Amino acid sequence: MSPRKNRRAVPGRPPQGGGSWAQDTEEGPDGDWIVRAVAGMNATKAYRCPGCDQEIPRGVAHVVAWPADGRGDADDRRHWHRPCWQARDRRAPRVQRSRNAPRY
Repeated sequence: MSPRKNRRAVPGRPPQGGGSWAQDTEEGPDGDWIVRAVAGMNATKAYRCPGCDQEIPRGVAHVVAWPADGRGDADDRRHWHRPCWQARDRRAPRVQRSRNAPRY
């Protein structure tokens, strides 16, 4: 007889032993997005976060988001730090200026 597994099902998390990924559709001022959480142990590559322009190192949990309009393919997916994704509507666009450029 095998031992009993006392594991609760956590909402929004994929079932143990494979299965589908946990992903949600989020509505925002910039449109609808499909958002998927990536656990730290599944993050095998380093990515650049578009929110803060910093690297997301291997092994760090983050989210992957792409437009939900049906046109999203692998080129449209972006890997974000979780706080950067949650604050994307409060951030100003990152504009690179030269050293002596005027700030308007």
